[in-house]
Amino acid sequence: MAPETAAQENAAAILPRLGFVGSLRWGWRQLTSMRTALFLLLLLAVGAVPGSLFPQRPASPEVVTKYLQDHPDTGPVLDWFKLFDVYSSPWFSAIYLLLFVSLIGCVIPRAIAHYKAMRSQPPRTPRRLSRLPEYGTLEIPAGRGIDAGQAIGDAAATLKSRGYRVEVRDADGERPSVGAERGFSKEVGNLLFHTALIGVLVSVALGGLFGYSGQRVLVEGETFVNTLVGYDTFTPGSNFNAAQLEPYSVQLDKFSVTFDRESKAHYGQPLDFKASLTTKSSPSSPAQQQDLKVNAPVSLGGTSIYLVGNGYAPVVTVKDGNGKVAFQGPVVSVPSDGAYTSLLVIKAPDAKPSQLGFVGFFLPTALINDKGVAVASDPDPFNPQLNLNAYYGNLGLDGGQPKNVFTLDTSKLTQLNGRNLAAGGIVLSPGASYTLPEGKGSISFDGLKRYVALDIHHNPAQLWTLIFGVTALLGLVGSLFLNRRRVWIRTGNHPDGRTMVEYGLLARGEDHRLAPEAATIRKLLEKRWLAPGADQAEDSNGAQTFLASSTAPLSTASSSTHPAGTGSATVGKDQ
Repeated sequence: MAPETAAQENAAAILPRLGFVGSLRWGWRQLTSMRTALFLLLLLAVGAVPGSLFPQRPASPEVVTKYLQDHPDTGPVLDWFKLFDVYSSPWFSAIYLLLFVSLIGCVIPRAIAHYKAMRSQPPRTPRRLSRLPEYGTLEIPAGRGIDAGQAIGDAAATLKSRGYRVEVRDADGERPSVGAERGFSKEVGNLLFHTALIGVLVSVALGGLFGYSGQRVLVEGETFVNTLVGYDTFTPGSNFNAAQLEPYSVQLDKFSVTFDRESKAHYGQPLDFKASLTTKSSPSSPAQQQDLKVNAPVSLGGTSIYLVGNGYAPVVTVKDGNGKVAFQGPVVSVPSDGAYTSLLVIKAPDAKPSQLGFVGFFLPTALINDKGVAVASDPDPFNPQLNLNAYYGNLGLDGGQPKNVFTLDTSKLTQLNGRNLAAGGIVLSPGASYTLPEGKGSISFDGLKRYVALDIHHNPAQLWTLIFGVTALLGLVGSLFLNRRRVWIRTGNHPDGRTMVEYGLLARGEDHRLAPEAATIRKLLEKRWLAPGADQAEDSNGAQTFLASSTAPLSTASSSTHPAGTGSATVGKDQ
């Protein structure tokens, strides 16, 4: 090899530098490719997994704090990676935004290309239709008086009736043809799916920015007003403003539960929950009566109110050692089983001379078992009973730090009552009272009420999320079940007066319905051109020839099927 030739080859092997602009263009193409969009969508799903594995700070900050205390080694590492605040973490937001940009970059160029394809004419007729995956021929007898031009017009009308977009070529020539195409809805469905997916992402983002959610426990007779102080727990969106809260009110008039009393196998199981509410959309609005049930939320003030829990709230009165009322009202108990065995805590920080606390459980229908222990035997309040242990001392509520109302730290308290103490435990039925030892006061069980746990959600983009979700599903169905097809039909006049017809079909991608479509088109053409009494003759190769009774067979008409890969590859060469 000459030195000059080697130098030329080495120079040709050196690729030009992309440069800054070229690198940006290359990165944009990679980001906006469909492969990258699918990868980011998968990455977003994987990134959301830690949100269900680890407690999240916006929903349960106290659980996150306890997790960090119980796992001093791994907890801080997980917290550094924002695994306790996944959905607002920088890395999750980055995946979300990249997916959003990638989808937009995919959809816009494809939409432009598809629009141009829809406005363009069908591809020109291949020279050799026999190489297409579906191919067949027909002969129109001379006695029909149908020449090539009329036949191609009939073929165009037939294809148009099938929903094809047609174009007739060389109508006055010796071998006129028609090109037809349909199935653009497949790509429309694909674009609709991706566009709707963008809409879902935008709607979810708007819901997270401007939405909010909260919880409230409401006892019979109590009223909830939609203000920040009215919630037990409240989770605002990133751009939440207190002015968004509509000043509606909800009063729980009565809560009823229907239990199964007929079936032996499911006796005592709940059948229906109904909360009777009195609602007002504003302070000056008239009151309305509404029923709240499971999976039947009440919509009020732009929020959806869901029934997520219920239980009993015994009404108690606690008096201190000076005879003054230190606490009075319903106490929410937390059910622990199907019989509504409920745990409760009573705190009386205003009691004098010592603060009082009570820990115990409530039984709707108390029954003494063979061990002498009271247990709940039925969820209905046939024999209500309060079982309590009393404590006195500093309850730890004066330090300014919030405490869980359902727990009481007894490690620094002195116990007054209990089964293991001489004074015994406190057992109260409705209307009964008990005097505490050492002159610490008294407690009485005044009555029983029910309560409901409400989950309140406001999502301004919820309707749009539903619309885009349904649209995405429809687009996906269209992209999966619709097919892009092309059909070409060519005709010609034989010297003996017959009209020769050949047709071919080609699908874009896999289409298992291409062969039935070819058979349908053939039947329609036969119905249009061939008389009901036409004879069908088969040649030695099994191909069919359609001729009138008075016409002798002059040539055969063949019908064949070829592999899709071969046909599609060959058409590219013949066109």
